[in-house]
Amino acid sequence: MDDSDLPRPRGDLASKLAKEDLDPYSQDELGDRIALLQAEIERVEAHRSKAAAHRSAADAFFKKPGT
Repeated sequence: MDDSDLPRPRGDLASKLAKEDLDPYSQDELGDRIALLQAEIERVEAHRSKAAAHRSAADAFFKKPGT
């Protein structure tokens, strides 16, 4: 059994980040954090688009004739 077959753990890192106290951070550190999170959002969106395109290609390939 490979790790990808295991259930995903609840409370992923994004959830932990959302609960983190931001009071200790300076404005510059908060700006850096925002930039990092925006870059991560772009990375996830790109991956989602790639996965959707892959799924569409697979669906088209395996589509039954006449449907």
